Amino acid sequence: MTFEEQLLMDLKAEISARAQRARRTTRRLLAGAAVAGVAAVGAIALPLVTGAQPPAYAVSKNPDGTVRVEVNEFRDADKLERDLARAGVTADVTYLRPGTRCRGDRGRIVGGEEPTTPEDWRTSVSYRAARPAGAGVDLSPAYVKPGQTLVMEFTENADQTSGPAKPRVLWQFKALVVEGPVQPCVLEADPGWNDLGGPAGRPPAGS
Repeated sequence: MTFEEQLLMDLKAEISARAQRARRTTRRLLAGAAVAGVAAVGAIALPLVTGAQPPAYAVSKNPDGTVRVEVNEFRDADKLERDLARAGVTADVTYLRPGTRCRGDRGRIVGGEEPTTPEDWRTSVSYRAARPAGAGVDLSPAYVKPGQTLVMEFTENADQTSGPAKPRVLWQFKALVVEGPVQPCVLEADPGWNDLGGPAGRPPAGS
């Protein structure tokens, strides 16, 4: 083999080696890009999981054994009922739009008729079972006996819309302890909605 032929073979081998190195480098770059792409997708997807809607409500225990409920948004009533059941309170929760209420008879009220004056409310079992307190409601499980249900109706005020942009809703509140079955809420217009403080006899607005 002449010197020129050997040089040509060495040159071809070097060119081939360089091409292989280039292919390996390209594959590594592509693999790195794929990993970076996965990381980028994760970075985008993670806030969608961890940055979900704020809780619609909070349930906590007070030192005296009562249960505190704070409503942030008018949703997830069924879930609130389940959480209250775990906290020892059988409850029926209804969220109402401004100017509406649940019609009349939801069941047999413990203690007789529904209270109609503030004084009657404050001496009733229903008031002892659920009292507005600041931005929430304090519930006393001891006043909701087995076979009884704490029926709570939260009515949103017309000047506030619930949602993440306004984390504290303004609402009016009504609670009754019912013995036995609870009838579903049948909506009707609330004729006393424009009265000062809400319809006569209701507990004060929550917040």
